[in-house]
Amino acid sequence: MTVTTVTDAQLAPKDYASDQEVRWCPGCGDYAILKAVQKACAELAVSRERTVFVSGIGCAARFPYYMSTYGFHTVHGRAPAIATGIKLANPDLDVWVMTGDGDGLSIGGNHMLHVLRRNVDLQIILFNNEIYGLTKGQYSPTSRRGTRSPSTPQGSIEYPVSACSFALGAGARFVARSIDTLQPHLVATLKRAHVNKGASFVEILQNCVVFNDAVFDNITAKEAAPDAQVLLEHGKPLLFGTNKDKGLRLKPGKIELEIVTVGGNDVSTADILVHDETNRPLAQLLAALEPPFPVAMGVLYCNPAVPYEQEVHTQLAAVQGNGDLDALLNSERTWEVTP
Repeated sequence: MTVTTVTDAQLAPKDYASDQEVRWCPGCGDYAILKAVQKACAELAVSRERTVFVSGIGCAARFPYYMSTYGFHTVHGRAPAIATGIKLANPDLDVWVMTGDGDGLSIGGNHMLHVLRRNVDLQIILFNNEIYGLTKGQYSPTSRRGTRSPSTPQGSIEYPVSACSFALGAGARFVARSIDTLQPHLVATLKRAHVNKGASFVEILQNCVVFNDAVFDNITAKEAAPDAQVLLEHGKPLLFGTNKDKGLRLKPGKIELEIVTVGGNDVSTADILVHDETNRPLAQLLAALEPPFPVAMGVLYCNPAVPYEQEVHTQLAAVQGNGDLDALLNSERTWEVTP
């Protein structure tokens, strides 16, 4: 009998798919995200035996069932906390957090803030459809003002959370954005997030066909995309438009972006702002862009630092001695603890 051994480098996207029936609504953007993650894992030759997907509650939380890896379907909003525990217990594991705008930014907002500021080495993927899908269409933290839903029948009066601005404000050292249907871009973004050591936060604009269909059409529709998206590349000018004849630059004397036309009013390509993904203030400006400005897509910010779990284990190794615990416990009634 011939036994064929398949290495991680030979795995295809289908090898990362589990035997479970995928149960999302027909046409849901989650299908595209699942395919993108499986493709990214295959191209990265991710070890299935050392990979863990962790989720909370919501439509996105079904994700661990559909990956041929280890996984935890946890409780509402707590996926970052549980993922942190997994990474601290075994830093060699490759841990992904799959969450939605409700799960990650509402009840889980506090946990999201702390996992980002601690810089735990996780890939945190946030599906943003600007609605609560699993619980039948209530407005979410990212829903726009005026959104009508069962919980806001007259239209939401709240100002929405910008997921990427939140991540940057929490101290995240890798922040990116992509779209469910922009497959090559999404796969590349996921791969960049995986390479980063530390907390990687990726917001994916994802369409909910049942409760918030076409909410991103003004950004993602084929005819709108060239003027509605600016694709970020480190070291490249922030150009957009069908003919790449529009660009972003800082207003003279102000920390504020403006749209200019290349070739008009003596504006040249040299006047266009060049993207620097290590510049946090620039990333904040880009994260906050909304129509009539183009929405920034790609890596907004990448400035790695030593991951949290690495520093924890380094600290533990430094304080661990060769003492005899049994002798200590049976020696004196009182102990003196010194620094």
